[in-house]
Amino acid sequence: MAWRRPLPSAILRRVTDELAHSLSDFMARDDGRNLTASIVNDLGHAIVTQTYRPDAPFPTEAELCQRYGASRPVLREAVKMLTAKGLLLGRKRAGTLVQPESSWNLLDPDVLRWMLSRDFSIDLLIDFTEIRMSIEPRAATLAAHSATAPQRRAIKAAIDRMFAADRGEEDALAADIGFHIAVLEASNNRFMRQFTGLTETTLRFSIRRTNDYKGVPRASARDHKKVADAIIEGEPTLAGERMSELIGGALDLLLAAGKHPPRP
Repeated sequence: MAWRRPLPSAILRRVTDELAHSLSDFMARDDGRNLTASIVNDLGHAIVTQTYRPDAPFPTEAELCQRYGASRPVLREAVKMLTAKGLLLGRKRAGTLVQPESSWNLLDPDVLRWMLSRDFSIDLLIDFTEIRMSIEPRAATLAAHSATAPQRRAIKAAIDRMFAADRGEEDALAADIGFHIAVLEASNNRFMRQFTGLTETTLRFSIRRTNDYKGVPRASARDHKKVADAIIEGEPTLAGERMSELIGGALDLLLAAGKHPPRP
């Protein structure tokens, strides 16, 4: 093995200093991102739960920097993210304004998660279920037509987990979510796949609430298996019909519980 000369001490110190400086910069950026995310979550939740309202003044940049111990760039990045979600609007001379719900990006999982922390509303649950009704039957149809072998195995595995949950061997909520996400993924539609985060958030809320809300039972693992069987067997029309029945049954019960007219 060839002998290697050690680095001169001056060069070694310089390399060490540069590495330490790079590590310090990286950690500072990481801390900044964490603080930004924390501010976004705190302010977003406060806006959606109406701590801050469109008809009331929003704290100034200086006040928020002091409250969170944040620099102006960090605070501005958080405000920029909330603006992109439709919760805030910045105007010259008018400052930052809270936007009404009609301006919010309701398909943003963060906005939806903050909405779910408000007082329970069966109307909100109905809206969520109607969104699913408009997307998931078509996703099941596409999955039955074009799902790959691994995607079909993922759907079957999700059903196996649901039956395991019935035996107390799996988490029922995670298994149910896993099935619906597997179907969306198996649709192989790039836009439907974008709904996986939204679907997971809404299902976590809706499944929990339908368990708590009297008269609105959850669909069984057997009902879900009917959808899975049609997808795995490559029957698109049947898969779409069964998914529509699965979600439509829950929607009808919600409409009845909320004293809404039957769906058209």
